[in-house]
Amino acid sequence: MIKNWLENEPKVTLVCAVTSGISLVLSITGMLKNVFPFDIAWVAIILCGIPILVGALKGVLFEHDIKADLLVTLALIASVATKEFFAAGEVALIMQIGSLLEDYTSGKAREGIEKLIKISPQTARVTRDGATVELPVEEVKVGDILSVLAGEIVPVDGTILEGETSIDQSVMTGESIPADKAVGDNVSSGTINQFGTFTMRADSVSADSSLQRMVRLAEAAEENKAPIVTAADRWATWLVVIALSCAILTWIVTGEFMRAVTVLVVFCPCAFILATPTAVLAGIGNAAKYGIIVRSGNALERLSKIRRVAFDKTGTLTYGKPQVTASVAVSGGYSDPDVLRMAALTEQKSEHPLGKAIWSAYEKTGSENGTANDFKVIAGQGVSALIDGKTLLAGKADFMQTQGIDVSACADACAPELSKGATIVFVAADKQLIGFIALRDTLREDAKATIEKLQSVGITPMLLTGDNEYAATAIADSVGIRDVRSNLLPEEKMNIIKGFAGSEEPICMIGDGVNDALALTSADAGIAMGGIGSDIAVASADAVLVSDDIKRLPYLFNLMQKVMKKVHINIIASLIINLTAVVLSALGILSPVTGALWHNCGSVFVVVNAALLLRLKDE
Repeated sequence: MIKNWLENEPKVTLVCAVTSGISLVLSITGMLKNVFPFDIAWVAIILCGIPILVGALKGVLFEHDIKADLLVTLALIASVATKEFFAAGEVALIMQIGSLLEDYTSGKAREGIEKLIKISPQTARVTRDGATVELPVEEVKVGDILSVLAGEIVPVDGTILEGETSIDQSVMTGESIPADKAVGDNVSSGTINQFGTFTMRADSVSADSSLQRMVRLAEAAEENKAPIVTAADRWATWLVVIALSCAILTWIVTGEFMRAVTVLVVFCPCAFILATPTAVLAGIGNAAKYGIIVRSGNALERLSKIRRVAFDKTGTLTYGKPQVTASVAVSGGYSDPDVLRMAALTEQKSEHPLGKAIWSAYEKTGSENGTANDFKVIAGQGVSALIDGKTLLAGKADFMQTQGIDVSACADACAPELSKGATIVFVAADKQLIGFIALRDTLREDAKATIEKLQSVGITPMLLTGDNEYAATAIADSVGIRDVRSNLLPEEKMNIIKGFAGSEEPICMIGDGVNDALALTSADAGIAMGGIGSDIAVASADAVLVSDDIKRLPYLFNLMQKVMKKVHINIIASLIINLTAVVLSALGILSPVTGALWHNCGSVFVVVNAALLLRLKDE
């Protein structure tokens, strides 16, 4: 209990503050003046002042660091020496109130992090050897089959194999509306199964789940300080020296020790020191509510200055998964749906992403499935199968040509799809070309609106991608990006980023893959897509969009700018309040009591002003 009291544990400090407040009221009103042989304000001096004294001594003796606590301690000692017990108690109380407010702000900022830690699942229902057993989540292996009942937390990241449900993803995305999930959909650790039971395959172990990665990133974010925070701590040391000098000078010039005491009381740079960390913590906490993890105060400061944003294409502006965009027949004996059916049945057993995309598109039509026999894969070229007595082939143009099939008749029909950056899969039956399937990465629904919002606030977007010119241009035109660079190697992306980094247009790179890691670290700030992004990309970034929700970007940049404005306002306000209080104290206008009240109002102001950041919403 004593240890908690001396270390300013919030609950104990709250009790001490309330008790001290009562004692100060009794002291100033004189209600119990004849009951106790001492001034009741001593209760506040002891309960709130002793922890400050201990903190100051620890700083000087063990950490060899002069902290604000030292100046407060000097003010307390001076007030007690001059028998200004109420002033001493008031200084100690308001300092502790400021500490409580900071703890509250920090606590609000950590709510998202603590929520993640609390919802981390402890067990999983795993099916092994035909039996379902409940195991610690740490024992789940990649590939294990798991069952998740209604109301349970999804234990690890995985893919639904059987069943349909709605998932509460608010902890990951900030969205209050549950997302419908069916076979083939991904589910994330920490999200909640709203109803029904589903079976899933574990795609990662517990330690590598998106939830645990969020926790690690969020905890790391709190361990770092912005450069401006470090500067405030360094200036505080000098302010202590200046305060002592001003107090001694005031005493020498005026000959009044009480004025010197008042200068010590008001010169403590508490508001100045609180100005930045409270705003930074509130900003990081607010971002976390919307599924954005900002790594540090340093990253926050750099994000606030961004004027240009470079997007990777695949997995960032697009979903990163190929989808069928067209099925075209070129033979009179077949219709467009026939071509899709033939291609899908041929690809039914394929493990290739394009083959899976074709089969998925066919399944959505609800048509009857057929049977494919004698399935064969020609590595890097295509597949073949025997369907309805016909030999079906599906693959690239080169594959068709090696099979003696001319695809030139498709040139005109393919041109519009190729211009959109599509990949073409040709389909042939018994050595006759019957049509083709066009597949391409699809644009995120909110990509265009995001780009427009960024442009409206003066941020210039650009596209950097390793894809071909057709695919890059098609995506850029769809969202309104004019500056497009295609066919880029990772090093080339990095060099382009370096050309802007540190310029009058600070640049932010947004990517998701391993090939984006160099660009992310070379930019003034990097943002990774956390849901589908590689571990290397996430580790290289300053901020992470946990749910790959790029529509949060305008809000993120706006929030970072508002945080830095709060920091500047807080610093300026705290300096003005302190300097004004020093002048008034030296002139004898403020007494130790009124000086303490004036000075500590500044601490309360900066903390409350920073806490207002927690109310900002992403509209």
